[in-house]
Amino acid sequence: MTKKNSSIFHFAIIFILILEIRTQLSDESEFLIDRSKRGLTYVPKNLSLETTILDISYNYISELQMPDILSLSKLKILIISHNRIQYLDLSVFKFNQELEYLDLSHNNLEKISCHPTLNLKHLDLSFNPFDALPICQEFGNMSQLEFLGLSATQLQKSSVQSITHLHISKVLLVLGDTYGEREDAESLQDLKTQSLHIVFPTGKEFHFILDVSVGTTVSLELSNIKCVLDDNGCPYFENVLSKLQKNSRLSNLTLNNIEITWNSFFTILQLVWRTNIEYFSISNVKLQGYLDSRDFDYSDTSLKALSIHKVVHDVFSLPQGYVYKILSNMNIQHLTVSAAHMVHMVCPSQISPFLYLNFSNNLLTDTVFINCTNLANLKTLILQKNQLKELVNIVHMTQEMKSLQQLDVSQNSLMYDESEGNCPWARNLLSLNMSSNILTDSVFRCLPPQIKVLDLHNNRIRSIPKDVTGLETLQELNLASNSLAHLPGCGIFSSLSILIIDYNSISNPSADFFQSCQKIRSLKAGNNPFQCSCELRDFIQSIGQVSSDVVEGWPESYKCDYPESYKGTPLKDFQVSELSCNTALLIITIVVPGLVLAVAVTVLCIYLDLPWYLRMVCQWTQTRRRARNVPLEELQRTLQFHAFISYSGHDSAWVKNELIPNLEKEDIRICLHERNFVAGKSIVENIINCIEKSYKSIFVLSPNFVQSEWCHYELYFAHHNLFHEGSDNLILILLDPIPQYSIPSSYHKLRALMAQRTYLEWPKEKSKHGLFWANLRASINIKLMEKAAEIH
Repeated sequence: MTKKNSSIFHFAIIFILILEIRTQLSDESEFLIDRSKRGLTYVPKNLSLETTILDISYNYISELQMPDILSLSKLKILIISHNRIQYLDLSVFKFNQELEYLDLSHNNLEKISCHPTLNLKHLDLSFNPFDALPICQEFGNMSQLEFLGLSATQLQKSSVQSITHLHISKVLLVLGDTYGEREDAESLQDLKTQSLHIVFPTGKEFHFILDVSVGTTVSLELSNIKCVLDDNGCPYFENVLSKLQKNSRLSNLTLNNIEITWNSFFTILQLVWRTNIEYFSISNVKLQGYLDSRDFDYSDTSLKALSIHKVVHDVFSLPQGYVYKILSNMNIQHLTVSAAHMVHMVCPSQISPFLYLNFSNNLLTDTVFINCTNLANLKTLILQKNQLKELVNIVHMTQEMKSLQQLDVSQNSLMYDESEGNCPWARNLLSLNMSSNILTDSVFRCLPPQIKVLDLHNNRIRSIPKDVTGLETLQELNLASNSLAHLPGCGIFSSLSILIIDYNSISNPSADFFQSCQKIRSLKAGNNPFQCSCELRDFIQSIGQVSSDVVEGWPESYKCDYPESYKGTPLKDFQVSELSCNTALLIITIVVPGLVLAVAVTVLCIYLDLPWYLRMVCQWTQTRRRARNVPLEELQRTLQFHAFISYSGHDSAWVKNELIPNLEKEDIRICLHERNFVAGKSIVENIINCIEKSYKSIFVLSPNFVQSEWCHYELYFAHHNLFHEGSDNLILILLDPIPQYSIPSSYHKLRALMAQRTYLEWPKEKSKHGLFWANLRASINIKLMEKAAEIH
């Protein structure tokens, strides 16, 4: 194993074991301090007393002393790998009674001093330059030990005697570069471990006699096997493998980082075939030389699964057909050949027991397994990351695989054209992965009839055709990383329970989705360019009505993308009023108040006689406009009457028999509408003209007066006489009493005048008539004299 590969492997072990230990720690007690890769030359000071996990790996620390960790009484995990420690006295941990995990791998340790109080679960001293195995007598007291990592350049059976009574779950043994000079083949036979991993020296030809058939071992991994110099094969390693038959419990064998010839490869394969091993894995293989034709004996095997991963070879004239034939005719259930630059695979020569085939990351084309009828038992086929191009060819390939349930053809270049005809898939196919291809919308017309799990993420799908049928059994659909603009409903997916549709172009998902998809229990639709609008508001509300674990990634993966003012806003924080989103409500909100206002204004207009006032204001405004252009002196020179009399027709008898005769006999000129209105002019204009040409306006008030609209006009204009501003030009005569309740509500001016002004009341007694007329004439005469003086 190279240094790089060993580091990766070792890091993976550490990571997994840390996770295992950390899951045993409660969230309340766990306190992690990570100071890895900081360039430290000493253990950092002033660490929290609550520290339970301390990682100071990948630094330049050369020593570890008791004061460095004395105060960390709660420390459970200490990772100090990949440093420069040369010597360690384990007594530095005597005050860390809770310490369970200690990783000192990849240092410069040559010697350790032990301490009897440690009771670790994980101790890793691997990848250090120890000469002999660093196993102290005190290790025998570690009754909880589950993982032990060791390094040595020489092995002696006596070195492991102190721990032979322990049942250790996993032992990692790294053999130094000088291993093999003095070798005790039986040195490991007394170990009791379920999993044993031996790392042989890197780049050294395998000439070792170590017996690795430890009786209690269930899983065995051997790394760094190099055997290329001997033309007769690899006798030393073959001898090691042949001894594995002694261990009836061994069921898993892994060979990692191997450099051998083609002939040795198949010899090793044949040797393992005859053992009790059930699961055989070979990875990081480099093959050299040529391959001699030979028969492969498939009989008497316990093997169930063979995995070959990451194969390179430097021979281009290899008889590949022979290799493919050996592999295809294996009578095992599971076969994996990945990352092996394999360009083809032949059909088995007879009905194959294969249940699982994995040929991922190769160079296979559409011609693989064409018209192959001998894979009738196959349930799972993985052709991920190959050179497949035509989906129709894949369909016809699976047609003969009667038991096929799972197919993975992802990361290829598959296309489908509807003109190529129907798609007669294997009828039992339940799970289909066609992600990372160049498929379009048409792929929905070429799907297996009983499909339950469909993965189409990272293709070129823009929409799902609405007329697609035959997908009633589909339960899980992955459409992530396409170009879909709408969130599909479940009209054609009546059994859909899981939908993954993130990283598309969905801006306004339908609020009816959850109503359409009653069986949905997981929706992942985040990271789409959501347009925060009223339509999206309804979708957000619908999310709030489902269980919190149904919408995955909510709320952190759901953010507004448009409009710009909301960009980056989480959908859960997007707020928009009901009024702005509900058109009917908006119309009601605007129209109803408008109607109420209109009705109120109409009622007020009727109640306050507003139209009458508007007409009066209009006439008054026109008169004022004319008056501005005429000098006051000229207007006064045009006066023709002493008084204009306004009265109701019902009171005309009193006006004509009493009022007019008593005034005109004193040479007072009176203006009356029946004798002074000019024919052809409007009544309003005649009223205004008479008021303008009269000094005074006399109003004969009575219940009849308040019932006359024209009397109201005359009173209004007389009160706003523009040519007598500042003068007292109104004379009110109360002919008959007028109760306040009888005055119409529109007669505000009359009410005000009667409340503010002094009026002359017509006496009923004749004896008082003389005084009444004297007062009336006096008020007019006084004014006439003042006006006459001003005129003259």
